[in-house]
Amino acid sequence: MTAAATRADGSAPALLDTLAADRATGALTTRSGVFYLAAGHVVHVESAHSPALGDLLTRSGALAPAGWWEAVERAGARRRVGRQLVDSGRLTTGALELAHTGALFDAAYFALAHDGTALRFRPGVAHWLGAVRPVPVATVLRESCRRRALLDRIWPDPAVDTAPLTRTPDADPAALPPRRGRALALVDGGRTAAQIASALAHRTFHTLVELRRLAAAGLVAPAPAPPVLPVPGAGRADRDEPDTALLRRLLDALEAL
Repeated sequence: MTAAATRADGSAPALLDTLAADRATGALTTRSGVFYLAAGHVVHVESAHSPALGDLLTRSGALAPAGWWEAVERAGARRRVGRQLVDSGRLTTGALELAHTGALFDAAYFALAHDGTALRFRPGVAHWLGAVRPVPVATVLRESCRRRALLDRIWPDPAVDTAPLTRTPDADPAALPPRRGRALALVDGGRTAAQIASALAHRTFHTLVELRRLAAAGLVAPAPAPPVLPVPGAGRADRDEPDTALLRRLLDALEAL
């Protein structure tokens, strides 16, 4: 493990800068995602808050699901799935690079938004997709900052980006511009922005722009958290003295016989 890899107390952007300077190869895990680097460049990013590349390609119709899974099966172990898609004629190099770069920036936005301090770098780890179009770390950080600033100008509540969303009863998708209306139609109290983007086969950032505009108009908001139901008897032992708590548990066991 390199000296940079031992640092776990800084921010993700600072550690990414250090890894770039060290021309490191491996995977940096944050609270919300994973950055894969090769020779100091970002080659792939994953986040649970952003649709995966395979979902975007197959749901948009750019690639049949069978073609995607065939490439994963044939070339995943060799970490050359992207190359397999191009060599098999299923995608052109340009189409793959465009889709992959969009997915990379989408996932990086989320992976950096809530990076916290629980960072872990695993040297030498590579993603099964393989390198498609490496992106400099500085470019990834700059683009993430640009996106965050734009979204905050539209509506300054980042909870819209990750929470399940609900809409007001009088919100009418038909009265909105088409892209915004399609996003609103999928707001059902359970879907998150990533799930809405995946269903629409859109990049997450484009969907976030529409959802934050809907939030600014008062048409959508984060859904309230479900109530936590009390567990019968929970906390009773905590309020008792240790000996009394033990006696209560024994009596409960005897009553159950």
